[in-house]
Order: sequence, then C-alpha cells, then structure tokens
Amino acid sequence: MAGRKGSRDNARPRARAAPAAAIPRDGVELRRFAPSGRSVATGLLILAAALGAYGLARGTSAFAVEAITVHGAPEGVSAQVDKVLAHVDGRSLLALDLPALEAAVEDVPAVSSVEFDRGFPHTLNVHVVPEVPVAVARQGTAAWLVAASGRLIAPLDRGAKRGLPRIWLERSVELAPGTSLTGAPLRAARAVAPIPGAKLLRVASVRASNTELTLVLRSGTEVRLGDGSERLLKLTIARQILPSLAGSPGYVDVSVPARPVASSTLNPQVDVETETSTTP
Repeated sequence: MAGRKGSRDNARPRARAAPAAAIPRDGVELRRFAPSGRSVATGLLILAAALGAYGLARGTSAFAVEAITVHGAPEGVSAQVDKVLAHVDGRSLLALDLPALEAAVEDVPAVSSVEFDRGFPHTLNVHVVPEVPVAVARQGTAAWLVAASGRLIAPLDRGAKRGLPRIWLERSVELAPGTSLTGAPLRAARAVAPIPGAKLLRVASVRASNTELTLVLRSGTEVRLGDGSERLLKLTIARQILPSLAGSPGYVDVSVPARPVASSTLNPQVDVETETSTTP
C-alpha cells in the first residue's frame, strides 16, 4: 500500500508556472504605429527626389520669367516698376528673392506697398498700392508732389497741380524723391488726406505748427482745426457752418467741436450754437 501511495503522489501534476503579465486590453501598443525601416527609407527617397527636382527647376528655364504684369498702378508708375524689375527677366520664378524685390519696388517714390504672385509657368504678377497725392509742397520756386503719407513723390513744374492745396516749407527742409516730411509739414499733409466717406473741402493751402492746423479755403475762409484730432467730426461741423459765412474771408474755429466759433472777419469771435455741433 505504501508503494501505491508513493506512486500516486508522484503522479500528481506539478504546479504550472505563473503566466507572464498580460498587456491590459485598453493599453496601446505604440510599436504598431511606428513606421518600418522600409517606410522611412522610402520617405527619405521621395523627399530627396522632390528637393532634387526643385533644385533642378530653379536652375533651368522651365519657369523662366517671360512677362511682368503690374496691377493697380497708373501707367507712369507701372513704367517705373517695370524698370526696377527688368533684371529678373529670364530668371526662374522659383529663384526670385521676393523680399528683396519688394524692398526695391517700394523704393519707388510713387509706390506705397507691393505684393508679388508667381504666375506659373512664366509670369510674375506685381500688385501695387500707389501713393495718394494730396498736396504740393512749395519751397521758394521749387514744387514737389506730396502723398498722404507725407512722402515726396516727384518734383513739379511751377503752377502744376493747381487743384491741390499748397504746403509752404522752410529752407531747411531737405527735398528729394522718396524722402518723407516730418513735424508740422507732415501734419499738414495728413490734414488734407482723404477720409473714407467724407467729402473734402476746397483747400487752397495748409498752415501748420506743432499745436495748430489751419486750412485756408479757396474762398479765403480759414478752418481752424486745433491739434488735428477728430478731423472727420471737425470738418463735418465746419461744413455745416460755412454756408452762414456766405463765402466771406472769415474763419470757422472747430478746435473744440462742442463749441465752434465763427466770424465773417478774421478778428471778432462769435460762438456758433448748432444742434449738430457735437455729432459727425
């Protein structure tokens, strides 16, 4: 019996080894998403081929500039832009340094800003925003066309552009194409710049100091704007009051819009009370 018991004991199955810890069902096997070595190699080959094709296109005539089209500029300004860009003719559109070309075109005094568009396969489109002429700067016998930005666009013959107001400059002001007015002359140019939705007065000249702006109308009437702030409001009020002066060489002082002052002469002051004096 003892032998059987021993054999029975030996026949018992041995304890199974503990299974390895299973990966949780909600776990993520990151290796499933990792690209294989073959995929990485293929991607690198495609990238190298694309870079090679780009480099080849830059150095060939496949995208050579054959036409430069200027948009948004008058004929005279377009001619100046064409002249500045003449050296890019025949060069690849892909090889153009557009920031450098932008700086070169914006050096043209009549150009305010510019943007480029590569019109494949052979056209360079140039979108120009021209400067807006608003006045004529006078210094002795010299005359210059002035933009709303205060930039000097070009010299003028004496008496040219009679419809634009005059800004008289001191002898110390340097005049050269592309330079910008500063200080009081700049404020004078900005005082006659267009205002969206507003009809401008017929201004003959502008007087400016560090604290005062005065528009002298063709009728001889002065419109005194003070420091030039709230220009739209002040000009709207002045326009409403001017008919009461019947074209006399007086003045309208709207430096304080809530309390305009008007006179048919340039000396006495008469307060003008209007319901619209504080509204645009």
